[in-house]
Amino acid sequence: MKKRRLEVVVISDVHLGTPNCHAEELMAYLSSIEPKKLVLNGDILDVGQFNNHFFPASHLKILKKIISMASKGTEVIYITGNQDEKLRKFSYTRMGNLSIQDNLVLNMDGRKAWIFHGDVFDISIPQSKRLAKMGDTGFQILLHSNRVLNWFFTKLGKEKYSLSGKIKSNAKNAEKYSNLFKKNAVETALYRGYDYVICGHIHQPEKETFEKKNRKCTYLNSGDWVENLTALEYSFKRWKIYNYSYDKLSPFFADEDLKSMELSDLINSLETKQEFRQKQKQGEDESIDA
Repeated sequence: MKKRRLEVVVISDVHLGTPNCHAEELMAYLSSIEPKKLVLNGDILDVGQFNNHFFPASHLKILKKIISMASKGTEVIYITGNQDEKLRKFSYTRMGNLSIQDNLVLNMDGRKAWIFHGDVFDISIPQSKRLAKMGDTGFQILLHSNRVLNWFFTKLGKEKYSLSGKIKSNAKNAEKYSNLFKKNAVETALYRGYDYVICGHIHQPEKETFEKKNRKCTYLNSGDWVENLTALEYSFKRWKIYNYSYDKLSPFFADEDLKSMELSDLINSLETKQEFRQKQKQGEDESIDA
């Protein structure tokens, strides 16, 4: 199968090291793409679960696959989250095409995308927004505050504070917390002059554009590989939510994008789609002959 070439792919909340991780499906997805950049937006590893000694071969293969992609030219950026926050002491280190960061800003066809996991908003949503507006210093204060708070929770025998966990534990307040999370992310991004704000953490894949004072910002969430099996893909100057359950391994193509798609891009897309259909038909014919 021909791999799909993409500009940027963002995945988050894989939670390797837990039984709920869909590692085999993620392996199929990673094997189907060839991105220039692969952003691992937090909670790829669930370090807190390592004491359970659960790390099957399928999970290890994901790590090997990511390293293999980096060795073959894909730039891999690992952004730390709350479940892999122990890696934050290695922030801004680089090993070839693999780097570890707390957050990331990308210039994408004249627009700026701000990417971070999202756990910076866990401490207190209103105060988090104010600190995040301070720039990198405020961002680091938030991360440090989260570590200190979770250290106390651990000493008290309690689970670490997690906004995603709070949403799941109280379905009645799920929409409220999700909207507050999204609102803070967008307002902070607008304040800092970003066109896209990209998070994970709350395990809810989403794409929504907001406008305030004649400025627009698109909120994107990459979802997870525990329940939704989703990723964000950037190609042809647009973002798409990839959903494994619906898209399977189909090529990047969307009818609603035809109007603004350049002719060369359209031809390439149609050729890729035709190849995919021919392979499907060939597989069906072989199955009938068998």
